[in-house]
Amino acid sequence: MDERTRKPDEELVPGARRLTPLPAVTTPSGSRLRIAVGLVVVIFLALGIYETVRWVKSASPSGGRFPQAALQTVGASTVALGDVRVIVNALGTVTPLATVTVQTQINGQLTDVGFTEGQLVKKGDFLAQIDQRPYEYLKEQFEGQLAHDQGLLAQAQMDLTRYQTLAQQNSIARQQSEDQVFIVQQYAGSVKQDQGLVDAQALNIAYCHIVSPITGRVGLRLVDPGNYVQTTNTSGIAVITQLQPITVIFSIPEDELPGIMPQFNVGTPLTVTAYDRANLRELATGKVAAIDNQIDTTTGTVKVRAQFDNTDNALFPNQFVNARLLVKTLQNVVTVPTPAIQRGAPGAYVYVINADNTVSVRQITTGAVDGNITEVRSGLSAGDRVVIDGADRLRDGLKVIVTAENGQPTAPGPAAGEGEGQQGRHAGRPQSQPAAGSH
Repeated sequence: MDERTRKPDEELVPGARRLTPLPAVTTPSGSRLRIAVGLVVVIFLALGIYETVRWVKSASPSGGRFPQAALQTVGASTVALGDVRVIVNALGTVTPLATVTVQTQINGQLTDVGFTEGQLVKKGDFLAQIDQRPYEYLKEQFEGQLAHDQGLLAQAQMDLTRYQTLAQQNSIARQQSEDQVFIVQQYAGSVKQDQGLVDAQALNIAYCHIVSPITGRVGLRLVDPGNYVQTTNTSGIAVITQLQPITVIFSIPEDELPGIMPQFNVGTPLTVTAYDRANLRELATGKVAAIDNQIDTTTGTVKVRAQFDNTDNALFPNQFVNARLLVKTLQNVVTVPTPAIQRGAPGAYVYVINADNTVSVRQITTGAVDGNITEVRSGLSAGDRVVIDGADRLRDGLKVIVTAENGQPTAPGPAAGEGEGQQGRHAGRPQSQPAAGSH
Protein backbone atom coordinates (compact mmCIF):
# COMPACT_ATOMS: atom_id res chain seq x y z
CA MET A 1 0.00 0.00 0.00
CA ASP A 2 1.20 3.44 -0.77
CA GLU A 3 2.62 5.36 2.13
CA ARG A 4 0.37 8.28 1.33
CA THR A 5 -2.72 6.10 1.82
CA ARG A 6 -1.71 4.57 5.09
CA LYS A 7 -4.21 4.98 7.85
CA PRO A 8 -3.21 6.88 10.98
CA ASP A 9 -4.23 4.07 13.38
CA GLU A 10 -1.80 1.70 11.76
CA GLU A 11 1.01 4.01 12.60
CA LEU A 12 -0.14 4.45 16.22
CA VAL A 13 -0.36 0.68 17.13
CA PRO A 14 3.06 -0.98 16.98
CA GLY A 15 3.17 -4.68 16.17
CA ALA A 16 -0.40 -4.73 14.94
CA ARG A 17 -1.31 -7.05 12.18
CA ARG A 18 -1.33 -5.37 8.89
CA LEU A 19 -4.57 -5.90 7.05
CA THR A 20 -4.95 -5.47 3.36
CA PRO A 21 -8.00 -3.14 2.75
CA LEU A 22 -10.46 -3.84 0.04
CA PRO A 23 -10.27 -1.52 -2.95
CA ALA A 24 -12.76 1.39 -2.53
CA VAL A 25 -15.21 2.29 -5.30
CA THR A 26 -14.79 6.03 -5.80
CA THR A 27 -16.55 8.48 -8.20
CA PRO A 28 -14.44 11.18 -9.81
CA SER A 29 -15.36 14.74 -8.80
CA GLY A 30 -16.16 15.77 -12.45
CA SER A 31 -18.86 13.08 -12.75
CA ARG A 32 -20.55 14.17 -9.52
CA LEU A 33 -20.71 17.76 -10.78
CA ARG A 34 -22.33 16.75 -14.07
CA ILE A 35 -24.95 14.72 -12.30
CA ALA A 36 -25.82 17.64 -9.99
CA VAL A 37 -26.12 20.07 -12.88
CA GLY A 38 -28.34 17.64 -14.79
CA LEU A 39 -30.66 17.28 -11.81
CA VAL A 40 -30.99 21.05 -11.49
CA VAL A 41 -31.79 21.46 -15.20
CA VAL A 42 -34.42 18.74 -15.06
CA ILE A 43 -36.05 20.40 -12.05
CA PHE A 44 -36.18 23.81 -13.74
CA LEU A 45 -37.59 22.34 -16.95
CA ALA A 46 -40.30 20.58 -14.99
CA LEU A 47 -41.20 23.80 -13.16
CA GLY A 48 -41.28 25.75 -16.44
CA ILE A 49 -43.55 23.23 -18.13
CA TYR A 50 -45.86 23.22 -15.13
CA GLU A 51 -46.14 27.03 -15.00
CA THR A 52 -46.71 27.26 -18.78
CA VAL A 53 -49.51 24.71 -18.71
CA ARG A 54 -51.10 26.42 -15.72
CA TRP A 55 -50.93 29.88 -17.43
CA VAL A 56 -52.40 28.54 -20.69
CA LYS A 57 -55.28 26.95 -18.83
CA SER A 58 -56.02 30.14 -16.91
CA ALA A 59 -55.75 32.41 -20.03
CA SER A 60 -57.85 30.17 -22.31
CA PRO A 61 -61.14 29.23 -20.72
CA SER A 62 -63.00 26.29 -22.07
CA GLY A 63 -64.96 26.98 -25.20
CA GLY A 64 -62.28 28.84 -27.21
CA ARG A 65 -61.89 32.60 -27.65
CA PHE A 66 -65.61 33.27 -27.42
CA PRO A 67 -66.96 30.78 -24.90
CA GLN A 68 -70.65 30.22 -24.79
CA ALA A 69 -70.80 30.71 -21.04
CA ALA A 70 -69.20 34.22 -21.08
CA LEU A 71 -71.56 37.08 -22.02
CA GLN A 72 -70.16 39.94 -24.08
CA THR A 73 -71.02 43.55 -23.20
CA VAL A 74 -72.07 45.69 -26.16
CA GLY A 75 -73.67 49.04 -26.97
CA ALA A 76 -76.70 49.04 -29.24
CA SER A 77 -78.82 51.33 -31.35
CA THR A 78 -82.26 51.04 -32.92
CA VAL A 79 -82.58 51.39 -36.68
CA ALA A 80 -84.95 54.20 -37.63
CA LEU A 81 -86.20 56.23 -40.57
CA GLY A 82 -84.60 59.61 -41.14
CA ASP A 83 -83.13 62.08 -43.60
CA VAL A 84 -79.67 61.60 -45.10
CA ARG A 85 -77.82 64.34 -46.96
CA VAL A 86 -75.91 63.39 -50.11
CA ILE A 87 -72.67 65.34 -49.76
CA VAL A 88 -69.62 65.57 -52.01
CA ASN A 89 -66.45 66.26 -50.03
CA ALA A 90 -63.57 68.04 -51.73
CA LEU A 91 -60.42 70.02 -51.01
CA GLY A 92 -60.56 73.68 -51.97
CA THR A 93 -58.64 76.93 -51.96
CA VAL A 94 -60.06 80.33 -51.08
CA THR A 95 -59.76 82.46 -54.22
CA PRO A 96 -60.67 86.19 -54.35
CA LEU A 97 -62.91 87.43 -57.12
CA ALA A 98 -60.41 90.24 -57.80
CA THR A 99 -56.76 90.76 -56.93
CA VAL A 100 -55.25 93.99 -58.27
CA THR A 101 -51.61 95.04 -58.27
CA VAL A 102 -51.64 98.83 -58.10
CA GLN A 103 -49.06 100.10 -60.58
CA THR A 104 -48.21 103.56 -61.74
CA GLN A 105 -49.36 104.60 -65.20
CA ILE A 106 -46.92 107.51 -65.28
CA ASN A 107 -43.25 107.99 -64.54
CA GLY A 108 -42.33 110.21 -61.64
CA GLN A 109 -41.33 110.52 -58.02
CA LEU A 110 -43.65 109.02 -55.41
CA THR A 111 -44.35 111.89 -53.05
CA ASP A 112 -47.11 110.55 -50.80
CA VAL A 113 -48.74 107.27 -49.73
CA GLY A 114 -52.30 107.50 -48.46
CA PHE A 115 -52.83 104.01 -47.02
CA THR A 116 -51.57 101.83 -44.20
CA GLU A 117 -50.64 98.20 -44.62
CA GLY A 118 -53.61 95.89 -44.14
CA GLN A 119 -56.15 98.71 -44.42
CA LEU A 120 -59.62 98.10 -45.83
CA VAL A 121 -60.22 100.54 -48.67
CA LYS A 122 -63.18 101.29 -50.89
CA LYS A 123 -63.21 101.85 -54.61
CA GLY A 124 -61.96 105.37 -55.36
CA ASP A 125 -60.06 105.88 -52.09
CA PHE A 126 -56.74 107.75 -52.37
CA LEU A 127 -53.69 105.49 -52.34
CA ALA A 128 -50.61 107.35 -53.62
CA GLN A 129 -49.46 110.63 -55.20
CA ILE A 130 -46.79 111.12 -57.86
CA ASP A 131 -45.15 114.49 -58.51
CA GLN A 132 -47.37 116.08 -61.17
CA ARG A 133 -45.49 119.36 -61.75
CA PRO A 134 -43.65 118.26 -64.92
CA TYR A 135 -46.94 117.35 -66.54
CA GLU A 136 -48.60 120.57 -65.45
CA TYR A 137 -45.84 122.55 -67.18
CA LEU A 138 -46.23 120.52 -70.36
CA LYS A 139 -49.93 121.12 -70.26
CA GLU A 140 -49.35 124.86 -70.11
CA GLN A 141 -47.06 124.68 -73.14
CA PHE A 142 -49.62 122.75 -75.15
CA GLU A 143 -52.35 125.12 -74.07
CA GLY A 144 -50.24 128.02 -75.43
CA GLN A 145 -49.73 126.23 -78.71
CA LEU A 146 -53.45 125.54 -78.82
CA ALA A 147 -54.27 129.22 -78.33
CA HIS A 148 -51.81 130.17 -81.09
CA ASP A 149 -53.31 127.74 -83.57
CA GLN A 150 -56.83 128.75 -82.62
CA GLY A 151 -55.92 132.38 -83.52
CA LEU A 152 -54.55 131.28 -86.89
CA LEU A 153 -57.69 129.26 -87.52
CA ALA A 154 -59.92 132.21 -86.69
CA GLN A 155 -57.92 134.45 -89.05
CA ALA A 156 -58.07 131.88 -91.82
CA GLN A 157 -61.82 131.50 -91.39
CA MET A 158 -62.27 135.31 -91.63
CA ASP A 159 -60.15 135.42 -94.79
CA LEU A 160 -62.20 132.59 -96.25
CA THR A 161 -65.41 134.51 -95.71
CA ARG A 162 -63.87 137.63 -97.32
CA TYR A 163 -62.50 135.66 -100.30
CA GLN A 164 -65.77 133.95 -100.91
CA THR A 165 -67.55 137.34 -101.08
CA LEU A 166 -64.95 138.75 -103.46
CA ALA A 167 -65.07 135.65 -105.59
CA GLN A 168 -68.81 136.03 -106.01
CA GLN A 169 -68.15 139.59 -107.22
CA ASN A 170 -65.41 138.32 -109.53
CA SER A 171 -63.02 140.70 -107.73
CA ILE A 172 -60.40 137.96 -107.10
CA ALA A 173 -59.50 134.72 -108.73
CA ARG A 174 -61.68 131.77 -107.78
CA GLN A 175 -58.51 129.72 -107.07
CA GLN A 176 -57.56 131.98 -104.16
CA SER A 177 -60.93 131.44 -102.56
CA GLU A 178 -60.73 127.69 -103.00
CA ASP A 179 -57.18 127.53 -101.59
CA GLN A 180 -58.31 129.37 -98.49
CA VAL A 181 -60.73 126.55 -97.75
CA PHE A 182 -57.87 124.07 -97.37
CA ILE A 183 -55.85 126.52 -95.28
CA VAL A 184 -58.75 126.69 -92.83
CA GLN A 185 -58.83 122.87 -92.68
CA GLN A 186 -55.11 122.75 -91.92
CA TYR A 187 -55.44 125.19 -89.04
CA ALA A 188 -58.44 123.25 -87.75
CA GLY A 189 -56.31 120.09 -87.72
CA SER A 190 -53.55 121.87 -85.82
CA VAL A 191 -56.04 123.08 -83.25
CA LYS A 192 -57.41 119.56 -82.80
CA GLN A 193 -53.89 118.16 -82.40
CA ASP A 194 -53.06 120.79 -79.78
CA GLN A 195 -56.26 119.98 -77.92
CA GLY A 196 -55.28 116.31 -77.87
CA LEU A 197 -51.89 117.17 -76.37
CA VAL A 198 -53.55 119.27 -73.70
CA ASP A 199 -55.99 116.45 -72.85
CA ALA A 200 -53.12 113.93 -72.70
CA GLN A 201 -51.30 116.04 -70.15
CA ALA A 202 -54.50 116.44 -68.16
CA LEU A 203 -54.79 112.64 -68.12
CA ASN A 204 -51.18 112.30 -66.97
CA ILE A 205 -51.91 114.69 -64.14
CA ALA A 206 -54.88 112.50 -63.18
CA TYR A 207 -52.64 109.44 -63.27
CA CYS A 208 -50.40 111.09 -60.71
CA HIS A 209 -53.26 110.79 -58.23
CA ILE A 210 -53.64 107.01 -57.71
CA VAL A 211 -56.91 105.70 -56.26
CA SER A 212 -58.14 102.21 -55.38
CA PRO A 213 -59.73 100.40 -58.34
CA ILE A 214 -61.70 97.96 -56.12
CA THR A 215 -62.98 97.53 -52.59
CA GLY A 216 -60.77 95.26 -50.54
CA ARG A 217 -57.80 94.92 -48.24
CA VAL A 218 -54.41 96.49 -49.02
CA GLY A 219 -51.38 94.29 -48.57
CA LEU A 220 -47.86 95.27 -47.56
CA ARG A 221 -46.42 98.43 -49.10
CA LEU A 222 -44.03 97.61 -51.92
CA VAL A 223 -42.59 101.10 -52.60
CA ASP A 224 -41.73 103.83 -50.11
CA PRO A 225 -42.29 107.56 -50.71
CA GLY A 226 -39.33 109.28 -52.37
CA ASN A 227 -38.65 106.53 -54.89
CA TYR A 228 -38.87 107.16 -58.62
CA VAL A 229 -41.53 104.86 -60.04
CA GLN A 230 -41.88 103.91 -63.68
CA THR A 231 -44.47 102.16 -65.79
CA THR A 232 -41.95 99.36 -66.46
CA ASN A 233 -41.89 98.32 -62.80
CA THR A 234 -43.62 94.94 -62.32
CA SER A 235 -43.86 94.86 -58.53
CA GLY A 236 -46.24 97.78 -58.27
CA ILE A 237 -46.98 99.96 -55.27
CA ALA A 238 -49.35 97.63 -53.39
CA VAL A 239 -51.71 94.69 -53.90
CA ILE A 240 -55.43 94.96 -53.13
CA THR A 241 -57.52 91.83 -52.64
CA GLN A 242 -61.29 91.73 -52.66
CA LEU A 243 -62.63 89.90 -49.60
CA GLN A 244 -66.39 90.40 -49.80
CA PRO A 245 -67.66 88.42 -51.55
CA ILE A 246 -65.02 85.73 -51.93
CA THR A 247 -64.97 82.32 -53.59
CA VAL A 248 -63.65 78.82 -53.00
CA ILE A 249 -62.45 76.72 -55.94
CA PHE A 250 -62.50 72.94 -55.47
CA SER A 251 -62.49 69.86 -57.69
CA ILE A 252 -65.11 67.12 -57.72
CA PRO A 253 -65.02 63.72 -59.46
CA GLU A 254 -66.61 63.59 -62.88
CA ASP A 255 -68.91 60.79 -61.65
CA GLU A 256 -70.74 63.37 -59.51
CA LEU A 257 -71.68 65.57 -62.47
CA PRO A 258 -74.90 63.67 -63.42
CA GLY A 259 -76.35 64.50 -60.02
CA ILE A 260 -75.20 68.13 -60.02
CA MET A 261 -75.52 69.50 -63.54
CA PRO A 262 -79.32 69.06 -63.95
CA GLN A 263 -79.91 71.10 -60.80
CA PHE A 264 -77.33 73.72 -61.71
CA ASN A 265 -78.70 74.14 -65.24
CA VAL A 266 -82.21 74.93 -63.99
CA GLY A 267 -80.90 77.40 -61.40
CA THR A 268 -81.40 75.30 -58.26
CA PRO A 269 -79.14 76.72 -55.51
CA LEU A 270 -76.46 74.22 -54.50
CA THR A 271 -75.19 74.83 -50.98
CA VAL A 272 -71.49 74.58 -50.20
CA THR A 273 -70.12 74.62 -46.65
CA ALA A 274 -66.47 75.45 -46.01
CA TYR A 275 -64.64 73.88 -43.06
CA ASP A 276 -61.16 74.52 -41.70
CA ARG A 277 -58.05 72.47 -42.46
CA ALA A 278 -58.84 69.98 -39.68
CA ASN A 279 -62.38 69.57 -41.09
CA LEU A 280 -63.86 70.33 -37.68
CA ARG A 281 -64.96 73.98 -37.56
CA GLU A 282 -67.48 75.42 -39.99
CA LEU A 283 -66.22 78.66 -41.55
CA ALA A 284 -68.89 79.83 -43.98
CA THR A 285 -71.82 78.75 -46.13
CA GLY A 286 -72.24 79.75 -49.77
CA LYS A 287 -73.63 78.74 -53.14
CA VAL A 288 -72.18 77.23 -56.30
CA ALA A 289 -71.45 80.13 -58.67
CA ALA A 290 -69.83 78.41 -61.66
CA ILE A 291 -68.69 75.02 -62.97
CA ASP A 292 -65.74 74.70 -65.31
CA ASN A 293 -66.37 73.89 -68.97
CA GLN A 294 -64.07 70.87 -69.19
CA ILE A 295 -62.83 67.88 -67.20
CA ASP A 296 -59.18 67.54 -66.29
CA THR A 297 -58.18 64.33 -68.07
CA THR A 298 -55.20 63.73 -65.78
CA THR A 299 -57.30 63.59 -62.61
CA GLY A 300 -60.83 62.96 -63.87
CA THR A 301 -62.16 65.96 -61.96
CA VAL A 302 -63.88 69.23 -62.78
CA LYS A 303 -63.42 72.56 -61.00
CA VAL A 304 -66.30 74.24 -59.18
CA ARG A 305 -66.40 77.81 -57.87
CA ALA A 306 -68.57 78.55 -54.84
CA GLN A 307 -69.23 82.11 -53.70
CA PHE A 308 -69.45 83.23 -50.05
CA ASP A 309 -70.55 86.58 -48.61
CA ASN A 310 -67.70 86.41 -46.06
CA THR A 311 -69.13 89.26 -44.01
CA ASP A 312 -67.11 88.15 -40.97
CA ASN A 313 -63.89 87.66 -43.00
CA ALA A 314 -63.69 84.04 -41.87
CA LEU A 315 -62.27 83.05 -45.27
CA PHE A 316 -58.80 84.35 -46.09
CA PRO A 317 -57.31 84.44 -49.61
CA ASN A 318 -55.34 81.30 -50.56
CA GLN A 319 -56.57 79.54 -47.42
CA PHE A 320 -56.88 75.74 -47.60
CA VAL A 321 -60.41 74.57 -46.73
CA ASN A 322 -62.56 71.46 -46.89
CA ALA A 323 -65.64 72.00 -49.05
CA ARG A 324 -68.86 70.02 -48.64
CA LEU A 325 -71.27 70.28 -51.56
CA LEU A 326 -74.85 69.31 -50.70
CA VAL A 327 -76.27 67.56 -53.76
CA LYS A 328 -79.65 66.51 -52.33
CA THR A 329 -81.37 65.22 -49.20
CA LEU A 330 -82.83 61.71 -49.05
CA GLN A 331 -85.95 61.80 -46.89
CA ASN A 332 -87.55 59.03 -44.83
CA VAL A 333 -84.92 56.37 -45.55
CA VAL A 334 -83.60 53.60 -43.30
CA THR A 335 -80.60 54.91 -41.36
CA VAL A 336 -78.09 53.22 -39.12
CA PRO A 337 -75.17 54.63 -37.09
CA THR A 338 -71.99 54.38 -39.13
CA PRO A 339 -69.99 52.66 -36.29
CA ALA A 340 -72.41 49.71 -36.50
CA ILE A 341 -71.28 48.82 -40.03
CA GLN A 342 -68.54 46.19 -40.25
CA ARG A 343 -66.69 45.24 -43.41
CA GLY A 344 -65.15 41.95 -44.32
CA ALA A 345 -64.99 39.27 -47.00
CA PRO A 346 -68.77 39.17 -47.54
CA GLY A 347 -68.92 42.96 -47.75
CA ALA A 348 -70.80 45.30 -45.41
CA TYR A 349 -72.62 43.67 -42.50
CA VAL A 350 -73.96 44.42 -39.02
CA TYR A 351 -74.60 42.44 -35.85
CA VAL A 352 -78.35 42.36 -35.21
CA ILE A 353 -79.52 41.81 -31.63
CA ASN A 354 -82.32 39.25 -31.52
CA ALA A 355 -85.18 39.06 -29.01
CA ASP A 356 -83.24 36.59 -26.82
CA ASN A 357 -80.21 38.92 -26.75
CA THR A 358 -78.19 36.80 -29.14
CA VAL A 359 -76.52 38.41 -32.13
CA SER A 360 -76.63 37.36 -35.74
CA VAL A 361 -74.65 38.58 -38.73
CA ARG A 362 -76.70 40.29 -41.42
CA GLN A 363 -75.36 41.56 -44.72
CA ILE A 364 -76.55 45.02 -45.80
CA THR A 365 -76.30 47.34 -48.78
CA THR A 366 -75.23 50.85 -47.84
CA GLY A 367 -75.88 54.15 -49.59
CA ALA A 368 -75.07 57.77 -48.76
CA VAL A 369 -73.01 58.57 -45.66
CA ASP A 370 -73.86 61.69 -43.65
CA GLY A 371 -71.42 61.98 -40.75
CA ASN A 372 -72.31 59.26 -38.23
CA ILE A 373 -75.44 58.24 -40.13
CA THR A 374 -75.45 55.89 -43.12
CA GLU A 375 -78.30 55.04 -45.46
CA VAL A 376 -79.17 51.33 -45.62
CA ARG A 377 -80.77 50.33 -48.91
CA SER A 378 -81.36 46.67 -48.03
CA GLY A 379 -80.85 44.24 -45.17
CA LEU A 380 -82.40 46.22 -42.30
CA SER A 381 -85.74 47.72 -41.41
CA ALA A 382 -86.89 50.28 -38.90
CA GLY A 383 -87.00 48.87 -35.37
CA ASP A 384 -84.07 46.46 -35.70
CA ARG A 385 -81.42 46.68 -33.00
CA VAL A 386 -77.78 46.63 -34.07
CA VAL A 387 -74.49 46.59 -32.18
CA ILE A 388 -72.55 49.85 -32.35
CA ASP A 389 -69.88 49.18 -29.69
CA GLY A 390 -68.00 45.96 -28.97
CA ALA A 391 -68.59 44.28 -32.33
CA ASP A 392 -64.94 43.20 -32.56
CA ARG A 393 -65.56 40.63 -29.79
CA LEU A 394 -68.66 39.06 -31.30
CA ARG A 395 -69.53 36.09 -33.47
CA ASP A 396 -72.75 34.77 -34.88
CA GLY A 397 -75.07 33.33 -32.22
CA LEU A 398 -73.25 34.77 -29.21
CA LYS A 399 -75.37 36.02 -26.31
CA VAL A 400 -74.68 39.60 -25.24
CA ILE A 401 -75.50 42.11 -22.53
CA VAL A 402 -76.67 45.49 -23.80
CA THR A 403 -75.25 48.15 -21.48
CA ALA A 404 -76.16 51.21 -23.56
CA GLU A 405 -78.69 51.78 -26.31
CA ASN A 406 -78.89 54.94 -28.45
CA GLY A 407 -76.35 56.59 -26.16
CA GLN A 408 -78.46 55.94 -23.01
CA PRO A 409 -77.51 53.44 -20.26
CA THR A 410 -79.81 50.45 -19.80
CA ALA A 411 -80.73 48.51 -16.70
CA PRO A 412 -77.80 46.47 -15.35
CA GLY A 413 -77.67 43.02 -16.89
CA PRO A 414 -76.86 39.67 -15.26
CA ALA A 415 -73.41 38.97 -13.96
CA ALA A 416 -71.17 36.55 -15.76
CA GLY A 417 -71.43 34.00 -12.96
CA GLU A 418 -75.23 33.79 -12.87
CA GLY A 419 -77.03 30.68 -13.99
CA GLU A 420 -78.24 30.12 -17.52
CA GLY A 421 -81.88 30.39 -16.53
CA GLN A 422 -81.35 33.72 -14.81
CA GLN A 423 -79.42 34.96 -17.84
CA GLY A 424 -82.24 33.97 -20.12
CA ARG A 425 -84.74 35.89 -18.03
CA HIS A 426 -82.64 39.06 -18.24
CA ALA A 427 -81.96 38.60 -21.96
CA GLY A 428 -85.63 38.33 -22.76
CA ARG A 429 -86.59 41.67 -21.22
CA PRO A 430 -87.73 44.18 -23.87
CA GLN A 431 -85.76 47.39 -24.30
CA SER A 432 -87.70 50.65 -24.53
CA GLN A 433 -85.47 53.35 -26.02
CA PRO A 434 -86.00 56.17 -28.53
CA ALA A 435 -85.09 55.60 -32.16
CA ALA A 436 -81.74 56.91 -33.41
CA GLY A 437 -80.84 58.52 -36.70
CA SER A 438 -84.02 60.54 -37.26
CA HIS A 439 -83.42 64.15 -38.25
